[in-house]
Amino acid sequence: MRVVIVDDEPLARERLRRLLSEFPGYEIVGEAGDGEAALEIVDNEEPDLVLLDIRMGGIDGLQVARQLAEYDPPPAIIFTTAYSEHALSAFDANADAYLLKPIRVEKLKEALLRARRPTRAQKSPAAAGPGTGERPKREHILATTREGLVRIPVEDIVYFLADQKYTTVCHLHGEVLIEESLKTLEDDFSPWFLRIHRKALVATRFIASLERERGGEQHHWLKMKHASKPLPVSRRRLAEVRRFLTDG
Repeated sequence: MRVVIVDDEPLARERLRRLLSEFPGYEIVGEAGDGEAALEIVDNEEPDLVLLDIRMGGIDGLQVARQLAEYDPPPAIIFTTAYSEHALSAFDANADAYLLKPIRVEKLKEALLRARRPTRAQKSPAAAGPGTGERPKREHILATTREGLVRIPVEDIVYFLADQKYTTVCHLHGEVLIEESLKTLEDDFSPWFLRIHRKALVATRFIASLERERGGEQHHWLKMKHASKPLPVSRRRLAEVRRFLTDG
């Protein structure tokens, strides 16, 4: 499982790193000292599990957890805190476990077992990857516009881009908004589409190129044919995108 550690105390993050090293199968893919940085790392790394402190400056851990609950799919969350009075609020925020500091290795082991979920790779229908020639479950989407109900063939869709409760559908003749989740769209339109970010699902036939942003952090973007703006590629999905461009 891919893990992100969030705590405003460097020593607390170091202790969690040390404790996690005793358990095989866990990879720490990022650390954050505040809520804003945590959300940015989760966006880019798409971890399976977040070890999350509650009391932090700015956005606290409870607010972070509520935002993560809206992700598709959401990561598992284990709260780590020195304050027992937050337990009820933590479980209201969809926490999988709640650990009081100082954290003991036995308690961490129990929490990891409770939070263990199938990874995205295990849950995805990988056997039918892009380019297999299989047909999607449905061949169009319906969207309500000012002109009424429109039907858009899947062959015309360039990408889906999620933003909270709505999903933008970019197609050859414009854009529309729908309320379907990317998970549903990914399931229905596989293997013609490739997930490149938790917010983005693209039609493989319209992929133009993969580009790296110069300077600063190593962000990658995917250019699409018939689209004016590039789409972000998360670090977690980068290897899969590169593999598709090489083999597909």
